[in-house]
Amino acid sequence: MYEFTIIVPVYNEEENLQRVEKELLDYTKIATKKTSILFVNDGSKDNSQALIEEICNRNEAFHFISFKENRGLSAAIKAGFDTAESPLVGYIDSDLQTAPEDFNLLLEHIGEYDLVTGVRADRKDKFVKNMSSKIANGIRRAFTHDGMDDTGCPLKVIKTDYAKRIPMFKGLHRFLPAMILLQNGKILQVPVKHFPRMAGTAKFGLWNRLIGPLMDCFAYLWMKKKYINYEIKSKG
Repeated sequence: MYEFTIIVPVYNEEENLQRVEKELLDYTKIATKKTSILFVNDGSKDNSQALIEEICNRNEAFHFISFKENRGLSAAIKAGFDTAESPLVGYIDSDLQTAPEDFNLLLEHIGEYDLVTGVRADRKDKFVKNMSSKIANGIRRAFTHDGMDDTGCPLKVIKTDYAKRIPMFKGLHRFLPAMILLQNGKILQVPVKHFPRMAGTAKFGLWNRLIGPLMDCFAYLWMKKKYINYEIKSKG
């Protein structure tokens, strides 16, 4: 029985997948929890699906689900949450600008917390991407008051029962810590390494990084007002 499932959303990442296989396979050998890998192919139009199937066929701990069409990052993450059966679930981007071994840093704290997220230290992105991310994070913090400096960091560990209760919609992946707070959960951020993209191209432009998140803040406020949270005291 796996204790931890790492979700890897994939959209047109054929140039990265062999490296993803190697680094995640290496991580499973040093992971502090017995770990499986779940690829979520978000309707890739390149050779990603064929490569994913080859990887899963030769690695027992690797599995996949594949969308009929491209539905976006939030949908891919949500599908991973819904599919995972382990008590802990994680998330990492297939561009591997964060290091899988840093999951162990996050797992150190997950007993006390319900979500532990990375904070990208010494980011290796271009100036425009860094600045737009900082502005977007500032706007989001003003709306959510979640205290998180870098919700866009693609390295997170969440207790699966909390993850499955997140009512995801497009763009809400930026609000995962805030959605845990809505469940009265506890969250923590931990510094992690960050690297330049080695292959492939980024799938998000200025709209996605700045204007889109601003619009999503209003969606979050609506969600917060309407969110239903309850605990069952007893059953008969």
